[in-house]
Amino acid sequence: EVQLVESGGGLVQPGGSLRLSCAASGFTFSDSIMSWVRQAPGKGLEWVSAISTFSRIRYYADSVKGRFTISTDNAKSTVYLQMSSLKSEDTAVYYCARGGRSLYGAYPQRGQGTQVTVSS
Repeated sequence: EVQLVESGGGLVQPGGSLRLSCAASGFTFSDSIMSWVRQAPGKGLEWVSAISTFSRIRYYADSVKGRFTISTDNAKSTVYLQMSSLKSEDTAVYYCARGGRSLYGAYPQRGQGTQVTVSS
């Protein structure tokens, strides 16, 4: 059974930083594509970033490029999202998902999410 457990969310001021973690189990983590997606209030799921846990190739949405960094620790089956220069529009529930960017915006294998609120 695929399990994804996110942590690290919270309240941060604009311009601040936060690191999210996602512990994975139930599949071969070291040969996977892992994504972070987010959902702002009243909106659909938005893909944020993805990484190949094998090649370490990374992908980013234009809205976060240069501010967010995705990484992975295969020994811990954990994927991270380091977020810097946070803006109010980054406020959302952040989910870790197995797989890359979906053409249909669907991420059926994702965790329970962690809330990130950017506010002064």
